[in-house]
Amino acid sequence: MKIAFDAKRAFSNKSGLGNYSRDIIRGLHEYYPNNTYYLFSPNAQTDLLENKYLKNTIFPKAKLKIFKSYWRSFKMANDIDKIKPDIYHGLSNELPKNIAKTSAKKIVTIHDLIFLKLPHLYKFIDRKIYYKKFQFACNNADKIIATSENTKNDIIEEFKIKPEKIEVVYQSCNSVFLQKYSEKDFERVKEKYKLPQKYILTVGTIEERKNALQVLKAIFDFNLDINYVLVGKKTKYLNKIIAWSKEHNISHKLHILDNVSNEDLPIIYQICEIFAYPSIYEGFGIPILEAFNSGNPVITANTGACSEVAAEAALKVDVSDTKSIGLAIKNILENENLKLELQEKAKSRANDFRLENMLENLYRVYQNL
Repeated sequence: MKIAFDAKRAFSNKSGLGNYSRDIIRGLHEYYPNNTYYLFSPNAQTDLLENKYLKNTIFPKAKLKIFKSYWRSFKMANDIDKIKPDIYHGLSNELPKNIAKTSAKKIVTIHDLIFLKLPHLYKFIDRKIYYKKFQFACNNADKIIATSENTKNDIIEEFKIKPEKIEVVYQSCNSVFLQKYSEKDFERVKEKYKLPQKYILTVGTIEERKNALQVLKAIFDFNLDINYVLVGKKTKYLNKIIAWSKEHNISHKLHILDNVSNEDLPIIYQICEIFAYPSIYEGFGIPILEAFNSGNPVITANTGACSEVAAEAALKVDVSDTKSIGLAIKNILENENLKLELQEKAKSRANDFRLENMLENLYRVYQNL
């Protein structure tokens, strides 16, 4: 088969959608090498994908950013049509406007509908643009990939799509989280980032939806002898967390890291006592999977995709309730048997999301089309 991808995020995004795109591109090359793969991207420069995956890459001739965006939305289908692929897969929520002119079977991955579920977090104009793009992609795709049953249900509800048009293909995570590290590695990372001796960890953009302040409040309310480390891109929400910590004289327990290397992040996971992911809404929740692969006891939401991904391998809480979160933390800290049980369940659950499983399920969708 000839399979073409919208690879914009693989070239330009260092986390989330970028990791998803790169995992698929690398994995298909490795596990299904007899196909020919094409990458379409408005960005010609990247250090995120190795050269061996860039053999059949198509970029716009235009140099200005505005023309690159125009090409991706309105002209890219002309270049897709020239290579006559069997499959065109939009890896990040979009399809080109005139994709119907091509003979390719069309697939789009919809990762989440956060802009509809939590509209107050987005500007009005952004919500309108996203809605139009997502609606067009869902209506014009031959098949929609949803990253969770929760996201599938959201797509059905919001865009009135028939359930049989949507396939759930769970994500995987980077294999670096499976690696074992030495005490020397642990000590190096502790010193580099000035990590406390014992800490709860949360990873992800530090924004309101991720709900990190609830964990800090739980530490305060239960007077827990443990620190809180946040790893992620800073937003205005962080100012709220810092202000609250100062007001309640708990700022010494709060540690913010926003420039962690990909090499060091798995080590920071493996050192932590508990991984907390009290997100209000997710399309999947890759950090939960990263924590499972790291052998961490995990606390997460008892609803939505977080609950779906965690299954029975985490303590699931009401993330709007500080007491619920605090009791979960306290139980893990004080009950070694519970901690060990959660660690074992985490490793077992992680096996359900191996990269080869994701690729096998995705490739089955390609073949069926």
